Amino acid sequence: MAQAQDLLETLEKEYPDTPQYEIATFKSTRIAIGHSIENRKKGVLQIMAMNRWWNVPNHQGQSFVADKWSARLALEYGISDRLSTGFGWTTLEDVYDGFLKYNLIRQRKKSKKSFFSITLFQNASYRSESNGRSAIYGGFEDTSFQDRLAFTSQVLIARKFTPQFSAQISPTFIHRGSSLSDEDPNNHFAVGIGGRYKVGGHVSIVSEYYYVANPIQSVDTFGAFALGVNWELSDLILQFHMTNAWSTVEDVFITQTPNNFNLQDGNFTFGFTATFALHLSQKKP
Repeated sequence: MAQAQDLLETLEKEYPDTPQYEIATFKSTRIAIGHSIENRKKGVLQIMAMNRWWNVPNHQGQSFVADKWSARLALEYGISDRLSTGFGWTTLEDVYDGFLKYNLIRQRKKSKKSFFSITLFQNASYRSESNGRSAIYGGFEDTSFQDRLAFTSQVLIARKFTPQFSAQISPTFIHRGSSLSDEDPNNHFAVGIGGRYKVGGHVSIVSEYYYVANPIQSVDTFGAFALGVNWELSDLILQFHMTNAWSTVEDVFITQTPNNFNLQDGNFTFGFTATFALHLSQKKP
């Protein structure tokens, strides 16, 4: 390790104008429930399985594990080292979504020129379920194609302060194709705050919270919150979260989380995510 450090210092002296960028600000493309600034490298295919389990108060048909369950299966691919795309399907409301994610600015090591990393994120989702429009509204009359669409735009700004601690802020704009009530806005402004603290060689504690400036008015909603542990196993990352978010789609869990975060019946949700990276293309030596 000492020899490697000496070699790095020698290279920095020989090539003083070559920028050195921070890596692994967050080991995963998700902090907890929302996206991080991280992209997969070019030619890497990421396979994700995201799950949520929660109870319903006074539910008569309670199962062994939980009353309700939701899952999202997704594929994400690195088009380049700075641009990635992804597509997924969520069982809750039968939602299909896709996104583009571009790393605009990368944080430099020991430099004031690029103090932060900035990634642009754009998502679009479509609800194919015929008897519902959101996780909290329930079922009602059928709607048009445009009414079922929603778009989420984010500017993800993060900094790796130390090898152990990283933080991110996520200004967010969400447009939904329709609302249940005239008093509910179709456009929402929100901000997410998240962080990661590495406690061991492969284990990190993560947390995330989203505040909505103009929430839905016709029903009570709460800010999505998560607290969990990420476990890194080479190309496999396991994430375990306590959260109040049922959905895994951005426009739903940010604006339409119907329960507060506590251990009361119906409010506590357990989240589990498994992420596997498959390297489809190898660089030639």
